[in-house]
Amino acid sequence: MRILLVDDHPLFRQALAMTVAQIGPDTIIEQHETLAACSASLAIDSNVALVLLDLKLRDSSGVSGLLALKAQFPAVAVAVVSASDDPETVNTATACGAAGFISKSVGIAELTAAVETLAQGQSWFPDWANESDSLPLSNTQARILDGVHRGLMNKQIAWELGLSEATVKYHLTGIFRRMGVMTRAQLIARGKDNA
Repeated sequence: MRILLVDDHPLFRQALAMTVAQIGPDTIIEQHETLAACSASLAIDSNVALVLLDLKLRDSSGVSGLLALKAQFPAVAVAVVSASDDPETVNTATACGAAGFISKSVGIAELTAAVETLAQGQSWFPDWANESDSLPLSNTQARILDGVHRGLMNKQIAWELGLSEATVKYHLTGIFRRMGVMTRAQLIARGKDNA
C-alpha cells in the first residue's frame, strides 16, 4: 500500500510518516514538500491508496492544491490534513472532493484510525461534520473550479475540457451556489481563505 504525505513542515511530516508506518509492514510512504513534487510522483505512478495533503504549501494555498490533484488524478483519494479545521474549511474541502479531513490537533490514536479508514477507501471527517450538507463536486465541476483558480476564462476552460462555454457557465452557477459566492473573485478568495 502506497501513501503520499504532502506537507512542507518536516517535523510534522516525519511524525505523520511514523504514524502511517504503523498501519502495516507493507506500507510504502512517500514524503513530498510541494504539490509539484506530489503531482510529478503521481504522473509516474498514480496507483496509490491515499494522498494526505496539507492545505498550506509553498506552491499552493487553500483548496487550490486539492482541486489541482483532483483535476489531474480524479481516481486518487486525497484527504486533507490541516491545522485549519473550522466548519467552513472542512465543508469547502469536502465539496472540492476530499476523501476525508484530519485536524492536525488530533491525537495519535485518532490519526491512526483516520489513516487506516481512508486507506481502505472509506471517508473520514470530524464527528461534527455533516457530509450531506456538502456533497463533493463532480469531476467536471472540480476541473472547472481548478481552471478558475488557475485564472482561465470560461472559453479557455471549455476548450481545455472539451465542453461548450454554456456548459461551463452552467456548472459555474452550481459551484457558486454550493460555495456560497456570487462572483469568480469571491470563489477564488474563498479557496485562498481556506488555507
